[in-house]
Amino acid sequence: MGDNGAPEGGGGAVLEKLERELMLLTRHQVLARRERDPERLERSAYLLLSRIDTQGPMSIGQLAEAFGLDTSTVNRQTAALLRCGLAERVADPDGGMARKLRITAEGAHRLAGDREVNRSCLARVVADWSPAEVRELEDVLVRLNRSAEALEGRYWPRPEEDGAGAACHPPAPRDSAPRAARETTTPAP
Repeated sequence: MGDNGAPEGGGGAVLEKLERELMLLTRHQVLARRERDPERLERSAYLLLSRIDTQGPMSIGQLAEAFGLDTSTVNRQTAALLRCGLAERVADPDGGMARKLRITAEGAHRLAGDREVNRSCLARVVADWSPAEVRELEDVLVRLNRSAEALEGRYWPRPEEDGAGAACHPPAPRDSAPRAARETTTPAP
């Protein structure tokens, strides 16, 4: 790595291309956003519900910390969830003073519907990719996200992790070998 953290040997050009591709990825509408289906969740609702769905009931303060946002911003966003019946306030299951937000059956139903549409659209995008290429992309994206989470100090819990403390887990150890290579060289347990 160079002094600025960029890979040596033309790293600036590589980072320029990477930044452009990530920007382009965020602008693509292949994941069928709201303008195609007004029943789709707003982006903030999708993210908040996804976090609550993965982690369990959370207070406004916990959500603000998890997303690195001001509590007033999260308060406005969660108020919209409450008005739409996508979340509800409940007593802290752990006995704390703060009330927490829990996803409702309607919220879970809408979130599941949006996730299915996202997966279906994504399947069309990678339809001509091999399963190994899809797994490699997944591995690289997980690594990219975990690196960003480590820098921010805010980890996103993943369902495949231990649920209770998943939000506090540091990123998995760095392994530069693609998953397909690890699967063929690692003996089965």
